[in-house]
Amino acid sequence: MAVIRIGILGASGRMGRLLIREVAAGKGFALSGATEAKGHRAIGQDAGVLAGLFRLGVAVSDDAAALMAASDVVIDFTLPAVTVRHAKLAAKAGTAMVIGTTGFAPAEVKAIAAAARRVPIVQAPNMSLAVNLLFALTKRAAAVLDATYDISISEIHHREKRDAPSGTALALGAAAQAGRKKKGKPAKIPMVSIRAGDTAGEHTVLFAGEGERLELAHKATSRQVFARGAVFAARWVKGKPPRLYDMADVLGLG
Repeated sequence: MAVIRIGILGASGRMGRLLIREVAAGKGFALSGATEAKGHRAIGQDAGVLAGLFRLGVAVSDDAAALMAASDVVIDFTLPAVTVRHAKLAAKAGTAMVIGTTGFAPAEVKAIAAAARRVPIVQAPNMSLAVNLLFALTKRAAAVLDATYDISISEIHHREKRDAPSGTALALGAAAQAGRKKKGKPAKIPMVSIRAGDTAGEHTVLFAGEGERLELAHKATSRQVFARGAVFAARWVKGKPPRLYDMADVLGLG
């Protein structure tokens, strides 16, 4: 089996370091490079040491274009505007991409879709395999339960998360609305967001009817599950035709 060369964008961030660890530990992967913004203090450091591992012999650089050229797939958990720049570079280089960044503006969404016309891109608001199964279960529950069941979503994340509601909560809302539309009445879904402590991520979808309620919930106890799912997606997307994919495609849930 050919080794998949994976590059990590935003190497010094919380997710960047976890991604480096996941690639280093995985079979059939090689860390092709890691980047940070120009002037960042991580530039020149060994990526393995930066991630709390042994030396990997891969120095962190500020050259995203060179990383694209050296990689089969790049993974990006940075910031929306930065991710858009990276997507344009990936499209130019012909490099597949996995995007875990959330909080995009409409124009940024269009820019990523344009890049996906030239290279395969997996984009998802949450890379956890179990959360993506939760999307499918939510859609199914909304399709089965009628409009007498009120739907609401709550989510909790660490205090540093910038977007609220989370991308995952919005995706759960979209899944519920898609299911409810099958019954002819799209749902208006209230959402509650809490930012506190170091919570990796908790999401609950509540279906409340007369005399009963159904709760579908997911709790991430470690952010490593997001890195694991992203690397899983990177293995899957290599060699796929240009298109914008999501984790439902990766998991065969579509």
